Amino acid sequence: MTRPLVAVAGLRARSITGLRRPGIGVSERVLDSVFRAGAEPVVLPPIAALDHYALGPYVGVVLPGGGDLDPSWYGQQRDDASEDVDLIHDRCDLTLVRDCIARRMPLLAICRGMQALNVACGGTIRQDIGPSDVPHRNGMHTVTLTPGSAVARAMGCDEVVVSSYHHQSLDALGDGLAVTGRAPDGCVETVEHREAPVLAVQWHPEDDAHEQPYEQALFDALLTPQSWYETAGAVT
Repeated sequence: MTRPLVAVAGLRARSITGLRRPGIGVSERVLDSVFRAGAEPVVLPPIAALDHYALGPYVGVVLPGGGDLDPSWYGQQRDDASEDVDLIHDRCDLTLVRDCIARRMPLLAICRGMQALNVACGGTIRQDIGPSDVPHRNGMHTVTLTPGSAVARAMGCDEVVVSSYHHQSLDALGDGLAVTGRAPDGCVETVEHREAPVLAVQWHPEDDAHEQPYEQALFDALLTPQSWYETAGAVT
């Protein structure tokens, strides 16, 4: 049986074991999660000369985590908090987000991916979340989801425990987006787009998707957007 294709955005890497020069990397756990969903993952390389992505062959897109976006994309000066910035990679991710929204392509945006979504829609990023009782930088914590939101429908629950690894968060919200989940300290953990089938989460569902059904459900949902996406049901 032929599997549907899901595109996974690759990450520009300055070094990869076995290569003499920079390369393109992607999380094996993301690829495994897409495969478990019943799709075949295809890596999309971020190429400097690319103006638009040819998304016709794909049923959905995953935009995974990575380094920080350069603050110049959202009108701020870079401070010491922003790490591993790469303008070419940023531009490619922002282009991919806009292409997905324009085509109404199902998109799962993870961690940096959610931040890229917000910036692509005109929002801003808090360059460092600062001290918190919630282990955002490397740990597990709860997230409360808005009942009836796209992510709650996709995951099948309103409260989840997630694997978190980030030090930045959404600040001013981009056009067309709505917050649909927060951590106990108020940090924005999920957003949805009012006019496109987007699942955006600040945590890393691929970390435990192999053993946690509601995390795997986020990847499964790319193949069944009709089960969770309702334009009229977008949270206000």
